[in-house]
Amino acid sequence: MQYAWVPLVPLAAAALVDLRSREVPDWIPVSLLVWSALATTAGWARGWTPLVLGLVCGIVLAFLLFRFARFGGGDVKLLAALGAACGWPDFALLLYYSAIAGGLLALVALLRGHRDLAYAPALALGFTALLMTRA
Repeated sequence: MQYAWVPLVPLAAAALVDLRSREVPDWIPVSLLVWSALATTAGWARGWTPLVLGLVCGIVLAFLLFRFARFGGGDVKLLAALGAACGWPDFALLLYYSAIAGGLLALVALLRGHRDLAYAPALALGFTALLMTRA
């Protein structure tokens, strides 16, 4: 997909804002959802079924992380929107790469004496890794 890199722009913005304020503005996941719908309509993505399956998986997982793992609301919306942007089954790979990145970033945060973690950078790194493995 030649336009697969487009979500990196809002993801980079989410990572920067999350690092500074521990919040992800609503316009970022909304822009990812709009891009996903436009890319699918234009034929740049795999189709509506992978988009919807990715979105549903993202919503379910994000809700569980919000409910039981202290995931922030902005991270929840971002993860759900990334489910739509990646589609299924790429969303599973995104989770794998993001978990690795999140673990490494958590280790750095602990070494620096921080107890909380901005997770949007891990999602951005996971998406970047996904794009690199698809190329």
